[in-house]
Amino acid sequence: MQPEPSEPITGLLNAWTAGDPEAGRQLISAVYRELRRLAAVYLHKEHGPVTLQPTALVNELCLGMLSRAPVSCENRSHFLHLAAQQMRRLIVDYARERKVLKRGGGQAHFSLDEARESVIEVDSRIADLDDALIRLEQLDSRPASVVEMRFYGGLTEQEIADVLGISVATVRRDWEFARSWLLAQLASPD
Repeated sequence: MQPEPSEPITGLLNAWTAGDPEAGRQLISAVYRELRRLAAVYLHKEHGPVTLQPTALVNELCLGMLSRAPVSCENRSHFLHLAAQQMRRLIVDYARERKVLKRGGGQAHFSLDEARESVIEVDSRIADLDDALIRLEQLDSRPASVVEMRFYGGLTEQEIADVLGISVATVRRDWEFARSWLLAQLASPD
């Protein structure tokens, strides 16, 4: 699937930031499929006892974005970066909430329409990853941003480079560093 051209998205972003709520709705409509695809790709990477559907994740993301004051975004890639940050927060909050409810019921109920979509499981270690990512952010925020954009947002190396104003080679180095650092953090007992 080809991403939509950046210019119409940038125009909608500018209009939404200027206070046009209809532009915000059009923006969400224009990128909804891409956000859902990114959510599905990310959630398919995970496994474990907690379930979350891509559509539910993206709907929650969109509702949250439209209910708050718009954040200024430069272009489609920057918007997807912000969406990735929000998606990360939603996933982590969901995983933590489900961990708390683990022993007290909290069984998920789905309508027939929702049941038609495959239910995706979210690894309960997602909270551990988030904690490690927060520590990495404190150590060096750029590699943490690279992880967030690539892992949660599904941005390409070129899109990440454009958002951060760095070279693709630097994105690759930051990714390798962050990946190694995070793996070491997750492997070490606290």
